[in-house]
Amino acid sequence: MSAGVTGGIVGILLAAGASTRFGADKLRVLLPDGTPVALASARALLAGTDRALAVLRSERPELRHLLTAQGMQTVLCRNAAAGMGASLACGVRAAHDAAGWVIALADMPFLRGATVVAVAQVVRAGAAIAAPVWNGRHGHPVGFSRQCYPALATLQGDTGARELLAAYADRVTWVPCDDPGIVRDIDLPSDLPLSIR
Repeated sequence: MSAGVTGGIVGILLAAGASTRFGADKLRVLLPDGTPVALASARALLAGTDRALAVLRSERPELRHLLTAQGMQTVLCRNAAAGMGASLACGVRAAHDAAGWVIALADMPFLRGATVVAVAQVVRAGAAIAAPVWNGRHGHPVGFSRQCYPALATLQGDTGARELLAAYADRVTWVPCDDPGIVRDIDLPSDLPLSIR
């Protein structure tokens, strides 16, 4: 299930990485409370958007089932190996008729739903781009308004929307938050809580 997302602010969960540095499928690793990493990330995204979809690699059916059971749509990105930009573009194109998008990473399970809500609200209020700031550090998720569609839908490479943020720095609204989860991702087993390493 892919296209068909209409209106509102759509959450896009980027979950098409290969987990190369981690050495296993990090998105299905269980957190201390028993929640898989990707599912915790998905729940935060669902908390603050009108609906959400996950961008996946086609060879990960278990992850797809896990996320669809949570109520997310899924999109299979055939060229996910081309990098995060390709995955992001795939997700935005699948939700082409949204009023805006909040882009989150599936390996950031410590992000709070309230932060997603805050970023989405700033986009709803008219910001072109909205991103959270915690303790002076910028992080995820990043919200984009409808006017950003042409640039998002044609992204390529492995930098995601980083170049877009730099190019439109004067159009970014920074959203202060009390959420260290905006800068905490899981790349290596050492990034996990000690209790599950």
